[in-house]
Amino acid sequence: MAKQNKTSIRRDITRRVNFSFGLIVLFALAIIGKAAHTQATKGAELRSKAHESFTRNDTIRPNRGNIYTEDGRVLSATIPKFDLKMDLSVIDKDTFNNYLDTISRALSKIFADGETAMAIKMRMRNAYQKELKYWTLKKNVPYYQYQEIRTLPIFSKSKNKGGFLAEPVMKRVNPYGMLGYRTIGLWRANAPNIGLENAYNEELTGKEGYRLMHYVGGQYVPIAGSEIEAEHGRDIVSTIDIEVQEVTHHALHEVMEKYECLQGTAIVMEVATGKIRAIANLGRHKDGKYIEDFNYAMIPSEPGSVFKLITLYALLEDGYTTIDGTVDCMGGIARFGRQTVRDDHRGLGRITVKEAFAQSSNVAFASLANIHYKNKPMQFIKHLQKLRLHMPSGIDLAGERKTLIKTPDHKHWNKVTSLPWIAYGYESMITPLHTCMVYNAVANNGKMMKPYLVSAIMDDGKLVKSIEPTVLVEQIGKPSTIKQLQQATRAVVEKGTAKAAQSPYYTAAGKTGTAQVHDVIDGVTYRYSDGVRQGSFVGYFPADNPKYTIAVVIRSKPHGVYYGAQLGVPVFKAIADKLYATKIGGWKLDIDSLGKQPTLHAKKAPSAQLQYLLQRMGEEVEVSHPTALLSQLVGGKGVKKKVEPVDVKESIVPDVAGMGVKEALFLLENAGLKVLLRGAGEVVEQSLPAGTKFKKGQTISLTLN
Repeated sequence: MAKQNKTSIRRDITRRVNFSFGLIVLFALAIIGKAAHTQATKGAELRSKAHESFTRNDTIRPNRGNIYTEDGRVLSATIPKFDLKMDLSVIDKDTFNNYLDTISRALSKIFADGETAMAIKMRMRNAYQKELKYWTLKKNVPYYQYQEIRTLPIFSKSKNKGGFLAEPVMKRVNPYGMLGYRTIGLWRANAPNIGLENAYNEELTGKEGYRLMHYVGGQYVPIAGSEIEAEHGRDIVSTIDIEVQEVTHHALHEVMEKYECLQGTAIVMEVATGKIRAIANLGRHKDGKYIEDFNYAMIPSEPGSVFKLITLYALLEDGYTTIDGTVDCMGGIARFGRQTVRDDHRGLGRITVKEAFAQSSNVAFASLANIHYKNKPMQFIKHLQKLRLHMPSGIDLAGERKTLIKTPDHKHWNKVTSLPWIAYGYESMITPLHTCMVYNAVANNGKMMKPYLVSAIMDDGKLVKSIEPTVLVEQIGKPSTIKQLQQATRAVVEKGTAKAAQSPYYTAAGKTGTAQVHDVIDGVTYRYSDGVRQGSFVGYFPADNPKYTIAVVIRSKPHGVYYGAQLGVPVFKAIADKLYATKIGGWKLDIDSLGKQPTLHAKKAPSAQLQYLLQRMGEEVEVSHPTALLSQLVGGKGVKKKVEPVDVKESIVPDVAGMGVKEALFLLENAGLKVLLRGAGEVVEQSLPAGTKFKKGQTISLTLN
């Protein structure tokens, strides 16, 4: 009985084991079947996802193009630095061991950052033993150090043998800081650009490149052969003259600071071409400092008395008067309906139109417009439209705001007051740039030019596109009209409200203007009664052969100084004096005579400046590094000239003797030094000797001649 029980138990256990084994086999078969099904239906997709988890596509950023002046000065530049990487797995063991001491000593000397040759040697040896494929040797290495390292053993070999990888890291630099900031612009990787950096962003940016990175040994490593090189951006040649920009900025700043003005702009335009040589824009902030916060040159406002030139233009074109005709100024007071127009010069009676213009009589021009255009206002408005005051100026900058030239169909047109008010500078909204264009057309004998800021687009020193002057209106008026407008604007300077613009060296012409302001400034709404006014002067010189037109428009503080003669004329005069001394009446470079000298010498300067000068002299020149911050001329007369970069080492004081103040400041401040200046002109002495070491933030004094 006991034996049968044992047999029964054994059979029961055997059945259970077989059943369990069968279930396990069936489960295994199900897993295999599922795996086979997945492999057949989703294998490719899953393999792709697995590959993606270990592979990524990296973007290679292109070098952004530079912005230059026409004489080769850098206004905005991309300065390359490099992250140095190494694939140590490809370097032959004997080669590595043979050169390790040599390159460790050389790297310690090149970097000069305190890391000893022994420390570099140990880092490299440890990384080599681990066969790291994407090891970081150094980050943010300057270009001149990168060049030196490329000449060392191992580093001079190809990527497949030496394993050296250099990843560029770009930094955007504006050598002149806030000078022309709203015009030249600012490039920011993660924020909107402004100025030329924005307007020509597509040309400056270039095209991105790509490369595949594979995850190996805890890091991503480039896959050989997968790289698509980035195409660097093109360079922009601006019409801005940095010396003119500098004097324009400082002249505007000096007057605005003296009278605590709210905002202002000054524009310098070349008469014959429409090239903008300078635009300064300054706004006063709560702390009393002035910065280039908005491009006020492109923001419309009621122009005030400078608009009288446009009214006079219409009257002359239609033959309703001449500048020798007379007009009754009615003692400086006239009523139109319930509104009154007043002159600042009370007591004026019947005088010539030219005298009324020179004395800026509001009554005279409001009355003349009302007499001749009251029943046909569109005839007057069409003259304004011919001058393109209702259209964008066309300047190659973004952000120009819309002007307002009313017509009788406008909802706020008043049959009694709108026409006379427009005639002396109210109820229209035009930009200072538009006013500058009109006066420039008068200076240019009636030819209206399009204002522009870029004269060429370059690629590696080769011309891609030349931007020529554009005529907007071939002739704005009859020759007799233009001649009379020129005579009237000269009378303003010779006998009228702008006598302070006179010079013993050149003649000038123009018109002062004053307007009450009804506008929002820095978030505050100002009404006519609040005492904020706009003083302006728009003029050109030399009046007998005009070269430049200058427009100055400044907003006063409430109840502050506001006349155009006090605000606009001093700025015009300072800019005109500088232009005359340096561009018109001053000493001129005789290129031909220089070319005949037995030898040529040049101060150290940016490569682009030296290249420009030599090419203008007709010299054959070879430039090894066109974007070098500091270069020197190599080679005398009779041989090919070379422009080669000057070695500027980090933490080593550069030699700036003989340099201009701007170049010296740019070089020293970018190196990390604080600069104190004594005198003016070129550098004759520096307090820290060239070639010595310095610490970031250390002060250096420069003595100028």
